[in-house]
Amino acid sequence: MNLTLYEHRDHWIAVDCGMMIRQDLPGGPLQVPDLSPLDTLGIAPEALVITHGHEDHIGAAAWLWPQWGCPIHATPLAAGLLRSKFAERGLRADAIHVIEPGEAIEIGHFTLRYLPLTHSIPESCALLIQAGERRILHTGDWKLDPAPLLGAPIDADTYRAIAPVDLVVGDSTCAPEPGHSRSESEVAEALEEAIASLPGRVVVSCFASNLDRVLAIGRAADRCGRRVSLMGRSMERMVRIAQGLGYLEDFPALVPVQDLGYLPAEEVLVIATGSQGEPRAALSRLAAGRHPHFELAQGDSVIFSARAIPGNERLIERLKHALRLAGVTLLDDTHQPALHASGHPYQDELRTFYDWISPRRLLPVHGEARHQHAHQALAREMSIEASLTPRNGDLIRLDDQGLQLERHHRLTPRIIDQDRIAPVAGAGGETNARHGQLFLAMSVAVTEEGWTRIGRLMLDDSHASPLDETALADRLDECLCDARGDSLAELRETLYPDLMAWLSDHLHRVPDVHLQLFAVETRATVVK
Repeated sequence: MNLTLYEHRDHWIAVDCGMMIRQDLPGGPLQVPDLSPLDTLGIAPEALVITHGHEDHIGAAAWLWPQWGCPIHATPLAAGLLRSKFAERGLRADAIHVIEPGEAIEIGHFTLRYLPLTHSIPESCALLIQAGERRILHTGDWKLDPAPLLGAPIDADTYRAIAPVDLVVGDSTCAPEPGHSRSESEVAEALEEAIASLPGRVVVSCFASNLDRVLAIGRAADRCGRRVSLMGRSMERMVRIAQGLGYLEDFPALVPVQDLGYLPAEEVLVIATGSQGEPRAALSRLAAGRHPHFELAQGDSVIFSARAIPGNERLIERLKHALRLAGVTLLDDTHQPALHASGHPYQDELRTFYDWISPRRLLPVHGEARHQHAHQALAREMSIEASLTPRNGDLIRLDDQGLQLERHHRLTPRIIDQDRIAPVAGAGGETNARHGQLFLAMSVAVTEEGWTRIGRLMLDDSHASPLDETALADRLDECLCDARGDSLAELRETLYPDLMAWLSDHLHRVPDVHLQLFAVETRATVVK
């Protein structure tokens, strides 16, 4: 969830403060980082520094920042989004300070410079962190887009000028992918070509925070003679804040959803949230015929301009099935790859970037273990030291000997439950550690036969009873063979009773169980 802390001479700063949606829990609550190790260690960051405005980098700030009360530094768009979140929670926004890309600030014994780079949201920046004689580049999320729709391409000279850096804390999300990611300009051309060929009304679904994509869709609609409407609160808020900051200047005028019925079908285009099959999002409501002002019909088309997040495949397929039943034509990047582009660097981009900055060491972050390992292998090919693949809760030291794991701190999953931060314990939200705790995480993939476990179980336990990991894994594999849940939440509800029954049979005392499921792409199953 992208909360990283840096310390130098007993001064601490926090970088990003994101959240994730727990789709394996009923209701899909927000999960936020666990700050309990910071309390134990007496860590209070002197500032929270934001790299960009995506939810997985700012979404928990309004929940966790009140425990710190420190200044927050963010670029204008991220600051605007944070202010909106603070206002929703009744928090004052005085602590939010705007810093322009390219500027530098001093915090305690740190000097930080915001270095612009391209991503799927404007004003994304890497952080050059100077701590004593050491220089760390914290990249955040990025790609090398030669022709972004918003903002300028990356200035190679800016990054060559900072070489060499002692450490790059780098984005691993697409490290297994060979070649170069697609430019947003190419996606814009493909969207315009697709929209121009479609009869009837068109709905395009993408992430609200992908402003390059939202702008591309708006421009394509205008050139194809269509009027644009927005569906989804997050989409409306993102566009409103971006326009207030001077972005999307050539975005067409918006038509209220309730007025679309007065327009000919061939003049209508809707940009909607819900590309991941979220049950409460705009696209799912349209597919179910539950929108009060708009109804899809035979002859209409829906374009998915977003990649499926691992774990959402069944929700997305169920959404697409409902759309097909309504006679809607579907277009996605499965059959038309040019309709989407990743916001993260492929292998050629990583090599180019590291040629510029000449890092001595790499700490690969983001993505799953296989992404970090691929990033690690690429770095070693370039003679960059990459000795660690970090886990959540790792305390790592950088000194003359390189990177060293000092200690691992156990983290308890925390969710937002009834407007408060609560621990996840088993299927509920309360903890009773009398008989210890068992943290169990398992990666699963969707195959033609159903759910399949990928890799080993991840166990962290504090109880005294012996646990046969192999026997537990075998039992979970048996349960997966029979599981028919369409989402991680349903799968978790299926597995949890069997897991507790097995533990009751095999342990003298049953601990509090924290079960977390992660989904990996089906492609990873083939590679395995």
